[in-house]
Amino acid sequence: MSSTIVHVPGKTPGEEAADGEDKNPFLVALGDRVRNLRARRGLTRKAVALAADVSERHLANLEYGIGNASILVLLQVAGALHCSLAELLGDVTTSSPEWLLIRELLEHRPEPDLRRARVALGELFGTGGANAARSQRIALIGLRGAGKSTLGQMLADDLEYPFVELSREIEKFAGCSISEIQALYGMNAYRRYERRALEEAIQIYPEAVIATPGGLVSDAATFNQLLAHCTTVWLKAEPEQHMARVAAQGDLRPMAASREAMDDLRRILAGRAAFYSKADLVVDTSAQALEPTFQVLRAQVRQTLQLPA
Repeated sequence: MSSTIVHVPGKTPGEEAADGEDKNPFLVALGDRVRNLRARRGLTRKAVALAADVSERHLANLEYGIGNASILVLLQVAGALHCSLAELLGDVTTSSPEWLLIRELLEHRPEPDLRRARVALGELFGTGGANAARSQRIALIGLRGAGKSTLGQMLADDLEYPFVELSREIEKFAGCSISEIQALYGMNAYRRYERRALEEAIQIYPEAVIATPGGLVSDAATFNQLLAHCTTVWLKAEPEQHMARVAAQGDLRPMAASREAMDDLRRILAGRAAFYSKADLVVDTSAQALEPTFQVLRAQVRQTLQLPA
């Protein structure tokens, strides 16, 4: 069956099409933002279309949530509206005047300034700061094979604190292994279990040594929780050490294509290093044997906790 579109006087083709079809909610919201930004700038649709080097009809379709614009067109429209692509796409940090003003204050600041701002905000909202409850929980972060389980158990025994392996707690919550969680339910579900496990550990244990999964830093909300409620230690190692230790644990999968696996591991470590470096303490576990490494960790932690050496 064919259909005929009858032109309605006073409406653009985009408006007519928008009236007669189900539209994707994301495209509708995107169109609303384009219209609102255009209104805020006091620009006509024709002026924006000219500045963006797109047809007025194309822009009308974009504003009414029909037509799937390419990323290049969106970049051109963002340029014409004098805004970032993030603002056009609805990034939460562009969702209100206050957010935009905060972004402006923080944009292009060096990392030390941003760290001070994050800590100050944590103290303002009661989610950060150096307090006794935070310092008595020691969280070990780093890639798999850094020594979190081995050194974590040794440190817990030395401090006479409970040792919490967060991966095991995640599996208890889910009732299956981590690989099964990811295969059956996906990474988003795994991250939810990870956050729940951390929140419960924080609630139950005022004093503990917590070994965290290597990818925990990938979720900003969970990592913020960790930084706010634990004294964090980055157990740092060279990529070759990570690979050798994982293989020594009996997992030979990374060695199946060792060159490719090493390249992947280097990329993961490079991508996460900026997050791991937010830790309060850093211990290089590649530098020496297990016992001397533990003594370095023990000394740093006891000094931080103001405990006798």
